[in-house]
Amino acid sequence: MKETAAAEAKDKFGELLEIAKSEPVAIEDEGRQVAVLLSFAEYQRLIDLEDRYWGEKAVKALDSGFVAEPEATEWLRKKLSDA
Repeated sequence: MKETAAAEAKDKFGELLEIAKSEPVAIEDEGRQVAVLLSFAEYQRLIDLEDRYWGEKAVKALDSGFVAEPEATEWLRKKLSDA
């Protein structure tokens, strides 16, 4: 991963955009990494990966007995009306 200072990133933004098409670019401010510039394709891959992860967690939760939002809402309404 390429690393660059924030001031340099400001001055060479176009060049860094080209680099980001093939590899992430870490941007540092006062010696610590504060941001990463990456291609939209890589960003989309990460979003898709996260969606798949949480989707699998939701399926496992439902399979193990957790209820979905409509059932939980109905259960709560019934409990509140009985009170």
